Amino acid sequence: MMISTFARLTRHWLCLVLLWSIAGSAQAAAPTSLDGLWKGPLKMPGGELEVVFRLVSLTGGEYFATLDVPQQRVSRMAVQVQVHGDTVILAAEEAGSRFIGRLAAGGKQVTGTWYQPGHESSLTLSFSPAAINTAPKARLTPPYREEEVSYTNEQVNLKLGGTLTVPAGEGPFPAVVLVSDAGAHDRDATTGEYRPMGILADYLTRRGIAVLRFDDRGMGASAGDFSTTIASELVGDVQAGLKLLRNTPKIDTTHIGVIGHGEGGNVALLTASQPLPPAFVVTLAAYGLPGNQLVLEQQRTVLRAIGVKEVDVLAFSQQQQALQQVVLRTPDVKLAQTQLVKMMRANDANLDTLTAKNRAIDLTSFRYRSLLRFNPGILLNKVKCPVLLLNGTADLEVQADTNLDALSLALEKNMRVTRKKLFGVNHQFQADPANWALVNGQRQETFSPVALEAVRSWIVSHAK
Repeated sequence: MMISTFARLTRHWLCLVLLWSIAGSAQAAAPTSLDGLWKGPLKMPGGELEVVFRLVSLTGGEYFATLDVPQQRVSRMAVQVQVHGDTVILAAEEAGSRFIGRLAAGGKQVTGTWYQPGHESSLTLSFSPAAINTAPKARLTPPYREEEVSYTNEQVNLKLGGTLTVPAGEGPFPAVVLVSDAGAHDRDATTGEYRPMGILADYLTRRGIAVLRFDDRGMGASAGDFSTTIASELVGDVQAGLKLLRNTPKIDTTHIGVIGHGEGGNVALLTASQPLPPAFVVTLAAYGLPGNQLVLEQQRTVLRAIGVKEVDVLAFSQQQQALQQVVLRTPDVKLAQTQLVKMMRANDANLDTLTAKNRAIDLTSFRYRSLLRFNPGILLNKVKCPVLLLNGTADLEVQADTNLDALSLALEKNMRVTRKKLFGVNHQFQADPANWALVNGQRQETFSPVALEAVRSWIVSHAK
């Protein structure tokens, strides 16, 4: 699973920012691997919150890491990892919080201090060997046709690879192209053991809808470089997939649509504004607010969820807005990075130079600059096909009400728009973890059954 530093940033713009500096003594060497769960009770005003870090080692000695705060419905916040000897840094100063601790002898516990705007608290993290299972699993032959496909975005001569699943029977069947969220993903949008696009494709195909899902640029069987591509340029990739479906036997060419998650939902809507549009579009937590506003709202939502006082939330938001202005108004990347480092260290005396520099590099990256300038409402007045807008009430990345309102306004000329909020569903379209199925005694994260059925029933109603 290849996940670049920037891919992690773009998939989770609201990431909780952490610094985990484990300065062990000469006698307390770091373990050869930090894979597994690190849990601890975080003392907050009025009580405690359990925080859970998940670390998975990648090729090349890097780590993929996430943070969960179950009591606050915070799930899968991306954490950037750096390892220097026995020092491990998980950093991205997006939300201004960090944990600095010391690894105990034996490598099973880290004791230190958690810092966030307006609050700091002691925290001890304990290691759990209930690690992530990365072994391949046996897979039963599905009750439908499954084919590896290769096709080309002829506009830029770019090869794309994916999987086409077609229901059993004669057809013709309605069909969809799936588009993943921001960042470079494989065709299943795999994160750890969660495969949202794979789950969605399987569910729909078993119920009579053909599905094409493909690797993002630079991933798997697809060529190109996702990190230098903006949302509007991805429209060509989707159009190539639509062309493939239109030339595939057993597909109902009058009912071929696009389903997009997060930024992929915006790509789906942009595709519908172009010639030869899809017959329908389904968005899963698409952006409605302009990029710069979206990022600020994400940060405020996260800080409130982890218990930061409102006065500190607003102060931090003002600081981040000032950083955005430097990024947007300073085309010289090196100059912008120098100014950003100076501002961040002035805002936080405990922030070390290395972390500030890494953060400045992220803030001045091509994709982040593009996100800040992105206006999701552009061209949506040209979308004429039926549209289903879905958002979850537990989404901390794309807040349901504000983004649904903005998209509905941009699509107001389209009289065939349906909007729906799904209670308790997060940005990854998972239900409350308390409702996940138990597998071998542990909760197995999966796509919300309510969301799956909402997508299927709406598509079927428009394909009749």
